[in-house]
Amino acid sequence: MLAVRQKVEKVAGASVPILIQGDSGTGKGVLASYIHSISSAKNAAFVKVNCAAIPGTLLESELFGFERGAFTGAHASKPGRVELADGGTLFLDGIDEIDMSLQAKLLQLLQDGQFSRIGGQEDCHVDLRVICSTGRPLEDQIAKGLFRSDLFYRINVVNIHLPSLRLRAQDIRTLVSYFLQVHCARHKLQRNPISAAAIRLIERHPWPGNIRELENLIERYVILGSEEAISVELLKGVHSPAPSDAIGGGQIHLKKITQRAVQELEHKIILSVLEANHWNRKKTAIDLRISYRGLLYKIRRAGLPSKRHLASRPEYLPSAEIPADQ
Repeated sequence: MLAVRQKVEKVAGASVPILIQGDSGTGKGVLASYIHSISSAKNAAFVKVNCAAIPGTLLESELFGFERGAFTGAHASKPGRVELADGGTLFLDGIDEIDMSLQAKLLQLLQDGQFSRIGGQEDCHVDLRVICSTGRPLEDQIAKGLFRSDLFYRINVVNIHLPSLRLRAQDIRTLVSYFLQVHCARHKLQRNPISAAAIRLIERHPWPGNIRELENLIERYVILGSEEAISVELLKGVHSPAPSDAIGGGQIHLKKITQRAVQELEHKIILSVLEANHWNRKKTAIDLRISYRGLLYKIRRAGLPSKRHLASRPEYLPSAEIPADQ
């Protein structure tokens, strides 16, 4: 990410097209906004267009505008997003979603800064920077005949790739602290810093939704005020028997199902925190905010092995060496 920032600071002052690539949730929109904020056009408009959210038939009029009478319902002329971004930055989020027919018109805009409104007879001229983003390799789209190669070369003057969160785990603590501060201020709430045990759970999560998923998790913690919101979310993907397993004779025993679900969740949380602490039970008790005796009781009730039996139970062995309890 330091390399990304260094590249951004070098190109922000040059009005050249930028292509931002990365998985969904990695912060492509945030980066585009940041580039605009440190550019010479920072006081001009930053106009974002979500290409995937606008149907292809409407995207052209949304981008380039239209003249009165251009089609049924066009009772007055309307400028498009391109004109609104004149002098500033146009951010095309999801450039790979644009139809081939519209790509040609976009190519003209990038080549000479000119375009025409739908139904217009004259060309309009704008001076703006275009930043595009995509979550798919455009080279693959070109090979499939879904994206113009000449347009790709135009938007790919500077290429920035944002890595997935699972590849930058060292940034998670900083991001957690930042999102905690932001959402406490947003919701006007005071929350304790997230415990070390919860942080370790967060760092071990694969984060398929990337930074967006992490931010949602921290906001949930701020609103609910309990770290259980974090533990439940991070452990819910672990397989547990379906409620039907506890159903017998055509009757649903709600109390038994609920008790079993709670016990299984407690088992998963304790096991995860034990592993995060390399099976140091005293530290685990502190992180879980329960007594040491209470933790030992829960370990026995959950059927977890004691440390002296771990050597013969490889399925419970953590990856790191197990130190003695402090």
